[in-house]
Amino acid sequence: MTDRNPPTSNKQLLIILGIFLALGCLLVWGALKLVDGLILLIPPSVEQQLGALVVPAYERLAAHSPAQDTLDRLLERLETKLPKEQKIDRNYRLLYIPDDTANALALPGDTIIVYRGLIQQLESENELMMILGHELGHFANRDHLRAIGRGLALQLVVAVFVGDTGGFANIAAAIASDLSKAQFSRNQESQADEFGLKLLVSHYGHAAGATDFFQRLARENNLDIALLATHPAPGDRTVTLKQTIAQRRYPIRDLSPLPATLKAIDKSLLLK
Repeated sequence: MTDRNPPTSNKQLLIILGIFLALGCLLVWGALKLVDGLILLIPPSVEQQLGALVVPAYERLAAHSPAQDTLDRLLERLETKLPKEQKIDRNYRLLYIPDDTANALALPGDTIIVYRGLIQQLESENELMMILGHELGHFANRDHLRAIGRGLALQLVVAVFVGDTGGFANIAAAIASDLSKAQFSRNQESQADEFGLKLLVSHYGHAAGATDFFQRLARENNLDIALLATHPAPGDRTVTLKQTIAQRRYPIRDLSPLPATLKAIDKSLLLK
């Protein structure tokens, strides 16, 4: 008597398993893309609430000075070049910290931190504007929300849109400290560099100074600079930026000098 249901062959089992694996991967990919899309719907005010848990620690280190006033004016000049959608419901600000740390970073809630140690490494206003533009790029791309991980991001999305105040408070407390130390992906850093380059060219009409600081870092790789710990390798950034400048045929013209108030920062304000 012939068996009407012959045993499934190994080949058939592999095909069935492959189909289920493909479907599973597709579902996971779709869920991740959905979370990424929902992140863009979270209003900037939510990031500002997260920032309110982080920024005060930096405010206590900041010092009002002529350098702070100059940095405020430079940031305001860059803000005028931002796309219209990046100005809505935003409250960009900059905190100058008189410390030897050579770094700049973007905190959630539209706050940029600039350390005195970084200013000392710069040789032109253009270099500084490129760095500020890069940090503004992290805000534009909502990189802080992406950096918390999709699991927490999904919880945050649900809390925001459901109106769960208690849930939001718990999630915010859990992620706030991590956000201030967020390590952005290579792709996020590259996108922030591209954003900064566009702002630089929009402001000056040319791309001079876009790569100068990174080139010096690449040459002097023995420098103990905090920026190297929180950003991609400067050599790689230089290559990518130069390629973009060449592809878009951005002109290179004279540099603008670093403002006098930034060249003559009062050393008495240094943190002990």
